[in-house]
Amino acid sequence: MADSDSDSSPQTAAFWAQADALLRKNLTYQKRNINANCRLISFPFVLCTLLVITQTLVDNQLNKNSRKCGCRCIDTNGDGTCETVCGLQFSSLDQSPNCPVPSPLKWPPLFQVPAPQYRSVRSASNPFTDLPDESCRQTGNCPVTILITGANQTLGQSLAASMFSPPSPLNSTNSVLGSDSLTKQDSFLDPAFVEGSLYNIQSQCTSNSTVNVSVSLNVSKSSSFNFVRETVCVASLNLWRNSSSEINDQIYRGYEKGNAERQYNEILGAYDFLNSNANNFNVNVWYNATNKDTVDGQYYLVRLPGAINLVSNAYLKLFQGRMELEFIKEMPKPATKLKLDIASLLGTLFLYMGCHTAISCGVDSSGLRETTKTTNHDENARAWRRALLDDFLYVFSCYMCTIHGRFCGIWLTSRFEILHTERLLHPIFSAFFSNVKTATVVGYICVFGTGLLGGFLFQAFIEDASFPKGWIIFMELYPGFALYRGLYEFAEYSLSGNSLGTHGMKWGNLSASENGMSDVMIIMLLEWIALLFIAYYVDQVFSSGSGKNPKYLLQKFRKKRPSSFRRPSLGRQGSKVFVDMDKPDVVQEREKVEQLLLEPTTSHSIVCDNLRKVYPGRDGNPEKMAVRGLSLALPRGECFGMLGPNGAGKTSFISMMIGLTTPTTGTAYVEGLDIRTQMDWVYTSMGVCPQHDLLWETLTGREHLLFYGRLKNLKGASLKRAVEDSLRSVNLFNGGVADKQAGKYSGGMKRRLSVAISLIGDPKVVYMDEPSTGLDPASRSNLWNVVKRAKQDRAIILTTHSMEEAEYLCDRLGIFVDGSLQCVGNPKELRGRYGGSYVFTMTTSVNDEQEVEQMVRRLSPGAEKTYEMAGTQKFEMPKQEISIADVFEAVEVAKSKFPVYAWGLSDTTLEDVFIKVANSAQQFHKLT
Repeated sequence: MADSDSDSSPQTAAFWAQADALLRKNLTYQKRNINANCRLISFPFVLCTLLVITQTLVDNQLNKNSRKCGCRCIDTNGDGTCETVCGLQFSSLDQSPNCPVPSPLKWPPLFQVPAPQYRSVRSASNPFTDLPDESCRQTGNCPVTILITGANQTLGQSLAASMFSPPSPLNSTNSVLGSDSLTKQDSFLDPAFVEGSLYNIQSQCTSNSTVNVSVSLNVSKSSSFNFVRETVCVASLNLWRNSSSEINDQIYRGYEKGNAERQYNEILGAYDFLNSNANNFNVNVWYNATNKDTVDGQYYLVRLPGAINLVSNAYLKLFQGRMELEFIKEMPKPATKLKLDIASLLGTLFLYMGCHTAISCGVDSSGLRETTKTTNHDENARAWRRALLDDFLYVFSCYMCTIHGRFCGIWLTSRFEILHTERLLHPIFSAFFSNVKTATVVGYICVFGTGLLGGFLFQAFIEDASFPKGWIIFMELYPGFALYRGLYEFAEYSLSGNSLGTHGMKWGNLSASENGMSDVMIIMLLEWIALLFIAYYVDQVFSSGSGKNPKYLLQKFRKKRPSSFRRPSLGRQGSKVFVDMDKPDVVQEREKVEQLLLEPTTSHSIVCDNLRKVYPGRDGNPEKMAVRGLSLALPRGECFGMLGPNGAGKTSFISMMIGLTTPTTGTAYVEGLDIRTQMDWVYTSMGVCPQHDLLWETLTGREHLLFYGRLKNLKGASLKRAVEDSLRSVNLFNGGVADKQAGKYSGGMKRRLSVAISLIGDPKVVYMDEPSTGLDPASRSNLWNVVKRAKQDRAIILTTHSMEEAEYLCDRLGIFVDGSLQCVGNPKELRGRYGGSYVFTMTTSVNDEQEVEQMVRRLSPGAEKTYEMAGTQKFEMPKQEISIADVFEAVEVAKSKFPVYAWGLSDTTLEDVFIKVANSAQQFHKLT
């Protein structure tokens, strides 16, 4: 059924016009919430400040004199003036790592020698018969054991025998040295020369087999520092094993594995010569690496060069000649300070927290979203605004985290623009939330859930070189882990840069395979693009109470306004129509609707065809039938009033008409468009004043109307004029009220603003749900005049509990009870149809009540008493049985017989009609 006036219907504002309206509103909203935004932006600054304070406190503790390089005042010129000289010679072992070493020491290569009480001996747990008896531990002369295996036993034993020279007390060059002291992170000052024992390993020891070892460190041109240590001879014991598995088993038995009761049986080392011969040297070396990773998580040097040099020399001596490893040394280094870069260590988690706390930026509450939707707001503009504009608001907040971190010392060594790019690629989820509180809660869950999981779980996988890279990439598909990985890599490069004084991450580092940043960037870029479309889809499907069919993307997008059509509702077939067939006005309305559905054109703006809404039962409760087969037709220029008790189904009916819920069966046509399939176009002709005011508390009345006016395609002077006219019509223009924030409005002022919003843009259909609630009499009268003028050339559906309002505004009324329409007509018709009697009221003493009732019975035998209390009685008297003159005459006679305090005779009011219809309908539905 075509709509004859479809061409004159309001036109939808263009996408960019609506996006502009949304952007203007959001900017104003953010400006009004400047305090909250400042707190949000300052949050990362507070975190950075805490980092700086913590860093300062830690630096003060780390740079105390006890940890600085030792210094002494020395008279270098002999003139009595001293010069402060700092160096290793004046430092303790704790101070030495911070000293300058322009000429590092040349250390002889050392073995990691087991202490005497830990050397391998024969025992119950280590039952190898060729090991020495454990009695040697009492005398402290247990040898150190070297295990040998290989394909050629003769070659292996020959090489082992030539490793250690015979006793040579005067020749330290050929000595094999070792120490039982623990190593450190560097070898600028090996602990072997200041603590522990220094050993000279020989094939056998004699009474005079000690060697003095001396090393020298040039501190300055005029000062040097010498170390002289006496070695202790220890004999070597070379033992053959048949296979490498036997060696591995003995080593496993010898070293402690967390069992305090296990006896140590440590070996010096082991060699597997494999297939070595005169032309091929192939060897595996076992060594003690149990101390390289200590309890503080730091990696220390391993004394391995001496073991490799020893076996290499033995092979060369046997077949080629001899090659000596003279010394090992570190690179020169300047003076350093002991520092812990807390910013780089904790910056990852702190910036992660700072970014996620902004996840609720730009999230609209559900009610406000639906208000904009029902005021001619294109869903595409709203969805893309939420997916794009809110994303950039979030990214801006992330930038603030980055900027604060930059000024607080975090990421100082990294390229700033890389971090900005990484922030931009991180997707957000505000489009998935319709409530600010929900978004905030989820944001904090992401912080303390994903952030902590990243720090304590995901980071361990990143640092484990043996963990498959494919699984790392799979875990990074979760956006939180991808973000954490990027921040982690920045922290690592920044930490390294701060330690070495070099630059951190640069663009060239993104292609490095070890940091995985290229994978992170690609993943986050793809996720950002994908989540934009997913956010749009989710917003379309779940943006309102009804939403769209999840398969709607498979349908072809309509580029033109669909042609109007009507057809009988499928809901009538097979469904019971809950209408009292004795009510001719309701039956007549239904027949009118059926006739309109068959006509090719119509001037009716609203046609409801057997509209029905049933809410399913939950928690053991039966289903609730809110609307029972409603048929109704409204022409343009008519204001239809819906009366009914609370819970009658009025709001459910309006919710279906404005698209918040879908009908169970039946349908309705607004300006010829079906609300089930063409709701997007219905919005262009519709205005809504909801039952509860849905306003932005920080926006003014003028800003509200400007926003909704732009959504209705108003521009320039016409927009300004429409806003001012709307404000004047609802008495919100004078006295600066228009520019006052809505949060400071009274309840009545908010209702007037909601009415103005529903009427701006000249909608063809307007729904007003109790618009005058909370208004004072003067404001209510002014609002009634506004609605009365507004109904010209538009259809208005108005719900109210005020009979006075209904009688003043509405051309027709419908009384709605228990989900069904009980009667339809103008106020005069309803009073005539349901109020064919006078209401007689008289107040006397209680003793005279019987006399009053007898007088009424004489006047009207069919009178019905409807009220009685404390001498006051009320009767309904059929008009055809009495005349007004008879009533006055009877009252005058009664006054002469007994005292009459008050009396009255009135015609039936609309309120009486409402009560009568409602009570009879409720009784009918109880019986059915």
